[in-house]
Amino acid sequence: MGVLKRILKSDAVRNAACWLGAQYVRLVWATGRWTIDGDSLPRQMWAEDKPFILAFWHGHLLMMPKCWNLAKPMHMLISQHRDGQIIAQVIGHFGLGTAAGSSTRGGSAALRQMLKALKAGEYVGITPDGPRGPRMRATPGIVNIARMSGVPILPCAYATRRRKQLGSWDRFQVALPFSRGLIRWGAPITVARDADEAALEQARQQVEQAMIALAHSVERDMGHPPTEPAPPGPPPEKRSKTGTAP
Repeated sequence: MGVLKRILKSDAVRNAACWLGAQYVRLVWATGRWTIDGDSLPRQMWAEDKPFILAFWHGHLLMMPKCWNLAKPMHMLISQHRDGQIIAQVIGHFGLGTAAGSSTRGGSAALRQMLKALKAGEYVGITPDGPRGPRMRATPGIVNIARMSGVPILPCAYATRRRKQLGSWDRFQVALPFSRGLIRWGAPITVARDADEAALEQARQQVEQAMIALAHSVERDMGHPPTEPAPPGPPPEKRSKTGTAP
């Protein structure tokens, strides 16, 4: 991994790798037999230009550009770390924008950018367990953004019959070509603007539980045992520098 990181420091190599990553996503999508469940609400909100917050686990990142209506501007919260910038370049090939920073630590500029986008009728995407975990445990940032913006959170998850699941902290799912695939949207979650600390924690737990259940449902339907969340609690200190961005 150390050699790979050194190689990716080269702008030319990194740009080529990100382009190839985007082409791989297109290949998986084009060769797969995909089903999309529960998308009536996002389609309605897109048609009515009503903003919302897209929420999915970090391990489901690969195929998420294909859940989106690319005619609608969306800003993904992305870590300022090198890994986050690689992700930003990959999704940029699909016309998706980014907000660099964290929703909980030192990310005031990213927070302002996301709130501005939502106020303008645009959309934002957040991985509540990114960039370093704990896996499938939601940090408070997403419910704070929902509270301040007054827009709902819409969870989404995907799985494919053929996949490679990595041993990384997020158990990243690498969908394989020529497979059945399933993208599933969950029910919206709203957070009251006047929510106090207790209500925000309740909303955070609601988001976390709904997203875990959604992820487990698509994995089961594609024939896989559910990916277990990490034990609850803060991530190790060495992993907590970049907050909750992908």
